[in-house]
Amino acid sequence: MQRFYQDGGFNFATLIALGSAYRGLADVGEVLTTIERVPDGDREAWVREWSAIADRLRVAAGAASSRGHGVGARTAYLRASLYYDLASSMAPGTSEPQRFHSLWEAHRECWDRSVALWDGVESIRIPYEGTSLEGYWFEPAGATGEPRPTVILNNGSDGPVTAMWTQGGAAALDRGWNAITFDGPGQGATLHRQKIPFRHDWEAVITPVVDYVLTRDDVDPHGIVLHGISQAGYWVPRAAAFENRLAAAVADPGVVDVSSSWVEHLPDEMVPMLDDPAAKDDFDALIRMAPAEVYAELQWRMAPYGTDSPFEAYQRARRMRLDDDTVAMIRCPMLVTDPDDEQFWPGQSAALFARLTGPKQLVRFTSSEGANGHCEVAAQSLRDERVFEWLEDVLKPVGT
Repeated sequence: MQRFYQDGGFNFATLIALGSAYRGLADVGEVLTTIERVPDGDREAWVREWSAIADRLRVAAGAASSRGHGVGARTAYLRASLYYDLASSMAPGTSEPQRFHSLWEAHRECWDRSVALWDGVESIRIPYEGTSLEGYWFEPAGATGEPRPTVILNNGSDGPVTAMWTQGGAAALDRGWNAITFDGPGQGATLHRQKIPFRHDWEAVITPVVDYVLTRDDVDPHGIVLHGISQAGYWVPRAAAFENRLAAAVADPGVVDVSSSWVEHLPDEMVPMLDDPAAKDDFDALIRMAPAEVYAELQWRMAPYGTDSPFEAYQRARRMRLDDDTVAMIRCPMLVTDPDDEQFWPGQSAALFARLTGPKQLVRFTSSEGANGHCEVAAQSLRDERVFEWLEDVLKPVGT
C-alpha cells in the first residue's frame, strides 16, 4: 500500500483517518488536504493543522445547531472529535505538550455534543471500585426494548471513543444489536480526568461492565460479546479467562505479551537491566538520554501506567502477559484477527490462537486486500464483515 509518510506514526494515523470515513468520522478530502500541509515528521505542523480543521468544524457545527440543523451539527461534531484526537496524540514532544490533555478534552466535548443530537446513544456511568467509568450505550434504530445481543467494545491503550464507533459499534447496530463502550483504567476520561492507571488484571474491569449490562432489560443475558482492539488484544482474553458470562470474545489482534512492543526498541545491553531492580536508576538515566522527541513519545506511552519512571513503566507493561494456564481457562468461543504487517505485536495472534483450547477461529487479513496493518484500519468494512459474520454464526444458537 502506498505510504503517505515515512514517519510510521504519521502514516498509521493517516490510515486511521481515511478508514474512519467509512462511518462518517472523517471526510477523505479533509484528510488529504490536511496532510498536504504537514511535512513528514513535523509534529508541530501536525498538531497545528489537525487542530485548525477541528476548530473550523466545531464552529460550523455550533452554527448549524443554533439554526436547527441537528443532523449537520451532529456529523460535523463527529469529524471534529476525531480530528482533535489526531492532534492530541501528537502533542507530546511539541512546544506545548500539555495540548495532549486540552485537545483530548476538545475531542470529548465534540463527541458529547454529537451524542446529544444522536438518537439511540446514551451517556452512562458504570460503577467501579468506589468511583465510576464513563461510557456510552448504543441501541439500534427502532429498538422497542426487547432483549438483544450486546457487544462490549474494549478500546486499546490510547484510542478515542470515536474508534469504538467505527471499529465495532456501528456494525453491531447494523445487525440489530446493542453496543456499549467505556473508558477503563488508563483510558480516555479515566486517565485524563481521574488519573487512574492501567491494570493487568482486566477481569476486575470487565466484570463490573458485565454487571452493568445485565441490569438492563434490553439485553439478552446469553448474548454478551467482548470485543477488543489493539492492546485490548491482551485485555480481552485475560478477562475472558475469568468472566464466564461471555457468549464470545474477539481479540483484534491477539496479544500475549504487551511489553514486547516496548522491549524491542531497547538497545540489547539494556534488556538485562529490566531483571535487576537495583538497575532502576541507571536504566532511567539511560532512557532519559534519548533524543527529546523519542523521550516525549515514551512519556506519552508511560502516562497510562501511572509512573514517571521508565523502569517502572516497563515493569508494569511486563505484567501484561498471558501464560498457558490463563489462556486454558477461556471457555467461550474466541476469534483472533491476524493481519499482515502487524507492526506492534507481530506473530502474537498466531501464538494466542495456538494456545487457545476452546472453540476458536483465526481470521487473516492480507496486504493484497488493503487490510494489512494493526487493527485493519484502512479496511474497516471488510473487517466488520468478517468479524461480525463469525459473531452472528456463534450467537445463532441463542436466538439471533
